[in-house]
Amino acid sequence: MAVPEYAPQLATSARTPPAGDEWVHEIKLDGYRVGCMVAGGQVRLISRNGLDWTPKFPEVADAVRALGINDALIDGELVVMRPDGRPSFEAMQQAVAARGSKRKGLVYFAFDLIHLEGERVARLPLERRKGRLLQLLGPSKTGLIRYTEHVEGRGSDVFDQVCRMGLEGIISKRRDLPYQPGRRDSWRKIKCLRRDLFVIGGFTRQEGHPEELGALLVGRYQGKKLVYCGRVGTGFTRALALELRKQLEALELRACPFDPLPPAPLIRTGHWVRPTLVCEAAFIERTAAGVLRAPSFQGLRLDVNAKNVIGPIAT
Repeated sequence: MAVPEYAPQLATSARTPPAGDEWVHEIKLDGYRVGCMVAGGQVRLISRNGLDWTPKFPEVADAVRALGINDALIDGELVVMRPDGRPSFEAMQQAVAARGSKRKGLVYFAFDLIHLEGERVARLPLERRKGRLLQLLGPSKTGLIRYTEHVEGRGSDVFDQVCRMGLEGIISKRRDLPYQPGRRDSWRKIKCLRRDLFVIGGFTRQEGHPEELGALLVGRYQGKKLVYCGRVGTGFTRALALELRKQLEALELRACPFDPLPPAPLIRTGHWVRPTLVCEAAFIERTAAGVLRAPSFQGLRLDVNAKNVIGPIAT
């Protein structure tokens, strides 16, 4: 049987982990989804949207080739690990453009086995697929190719621990079902979100709809300076966005209140306001530059004085 094309199974979003021993839980890895195809000993790395990434990551292909597999299809996540043992999406993005020794911490975490040496492993239950994968890779926790461990049951406990560790979240999977391409409820992703307060220093308009609010430009005070923290462009309804726009237009300034100035494109498109309004935002993490990743508006905080929103962002 020929090695099938890579058609990944995708997880649906959920607010809370599922209960019950029929579920297993893995750490949600913050990187790029990559299928590893081996046909006649030749290795190809395929991105989630079908691009051939083998030339981008030849060291990963070499490590898979060293396993001595003739035909296989493995599913996994390509990540860059920080020195503290946590994956960094920002570092992963940088690794895509880098080469050789500059890509320290690169790891391919294999979490599923779809095909192996002529056998359609995808039809087996998850726990049997992962058992076969563990036999193939071994339990080593070092090296470039690693097996993704999981915990059986206790979803809430696992999720709480993962969030305390500052990780992105978990993926919960039914242990008794086959691998099915496409988005399935038998795989669920539950993210840990951090929340903090931010001062609104400006806003953008929606591209193509200048009357609509695009995003809030937010920051926090460090000393007397309002330091830019990012754009919050989701989390509000159209009605709320219109109301926010009215409040912000009443506070408009000519000069940008952020110090230092935000990135150059925002200097051209941003509209600045007197920094008196405070909002709460949920977000996944902040980048090395202190900018929020995937922030979502949670509401205005009229009970908080903007001058009291000081110090570093919550971690």
